[in-house]
Amino acid sequence: MHHPAIAPLHTAVVMGGASGIGLAAAKRFVRAGLRVAIVDRRIEDLAAALAELEALADGPDQVLAAACDVSDRAGLEKTAAHIAETFGKVHVLMNNAGIQPGSSIFGDQTNWDAVLSINLGGIINGTRVFGPSMLAHGEPGLIVNTGSKQGITTPPGDPAYNVSKAGVKVFTEALQHELRNTQGAQVEAALLIPGFVWTGLTKGSRTEKPAGAWTAEETVDFMMERLEAGDFYILCPDNDTPRRLDERRMRWAAGDIIDNRPPLSRWHKDYAEHFAAYAAGEDEADAG
Repeated sequence: MHHPAIAPLHTAVVMGGASGIGLAAAKRFVRAGLRVAIVDRRIEDLAAALAELEALADGPDQVLAAACDVSDRAGLEKTAAHIAETFGKVHVLMNNAGIQPGSSIFGDQTNWDAVLSINLGGIINGTRVFGPSMLAHGEPGLIVNTGSKQGITTPPGDPAYNVSKAGVKVFTEALQHELRNTQGAQVEAALLIPGFVWTGLTKGSRTEKPAGAWTAEETVDFMMERLEAGDFYILCPDNDTPRRLDERRMRWAAGDIIDNRPPLSRWHKDYAEHFAAYAAGEDEADAG
């Protein structure tokens, strides 16, 4: 059975819907009979994506595209009003817009501001702009926020991105807690945690998909499967990393606090052999 919010004639809004996981999700929603609005800041990408969606739709009135930067709260409110005027009630909101220009602790401030305002601020804005009306109409609703494994294990190399995605995790957990404790609420939240996915965000200078990566379509297929199963944490594997390894990496990260190890000890030379044994299952004791 599908999630009750994902139903024919319902409306889905996909932020960052012009490419990658967002576009793959939008296509899946169109095929399921939903009216779909994609929101993105890149007009050229929006036009191309809209054409793809229209080719799948029963008619042009089933889809629309809106240009908006999700970090612009006022602009997003106008976009929400336009979607409501065109499609009516929103049942599915997928906050998926994200960027990854790279960062370092003392690096370019512009990158920090952009990543935090879009990756985290955009999810907060999307939820706070669309969420109240989704609660008010009283029908089944679903808010899916795209996080990242990097927001949980926080590997070194791109702290701004890690901070933004860690914030998405915390925000979405708090959102689901509030929804389940709101009397009469029919809206649920879920945290999508992709693995290695071949998208414009990850491909860099590569022209061919690495064998280890999933496609955006595979990721969305997995998302839909786990939504139907009722999962909140949608932890996606990929062709390189099975769930068991993800779980061990996450337990090890939590163990840094519990066992008072150095931060990011997984990448610390004094703990390299211990972690390698633990990850391989040679050390069946707890991560500490």
